[in-house]
Amino acid sequence: MKGLFERGLEEFNNKLFFAAHDTWEELWRETTGSHRLFYQGLIQTAVGFYHLSTGNYKGACSQLGKALAKLERYMPAYQEIDTQLLVDRLRQCLHDAVLLRDGGADRFDETRIPQIQVCEIR
Repeated sequence: MKGLFERGLEEFNNKLFFAAHDTWEELWRETTGSHRLFYQGLIQTAVGFYHLSTGNYKGACSQLGKALAKLERYMPAYQEIDTQLLVDRLRQCLHDAVLLRDGGADRFDETRIPQIQVCEIR
């Protein structure tokens, strides 16, 4: 049986953003210490992409911005996650979301949604 962290990763990578949010929120509630802020950043990432997928660009900008502020603290890698890659992709998507919110773009290119990559921590 997968743990909540891994289950949330699988859900996120399958674009099940609301489910990933719920899974990571359950984990976040059970967590203390520095992991808590990291999980909150992942939750906000999932919510941001959920908002993008439903056309709520204002909500997407808000949540992706909050996620970036948290996850940048955990670079280049944390909990076996390549946070550097994730943060770089989040910045690109936030830029796109701002353009959409402000009328400078017509649609979001879903191929830009990152896959959260597990890496070896050395």
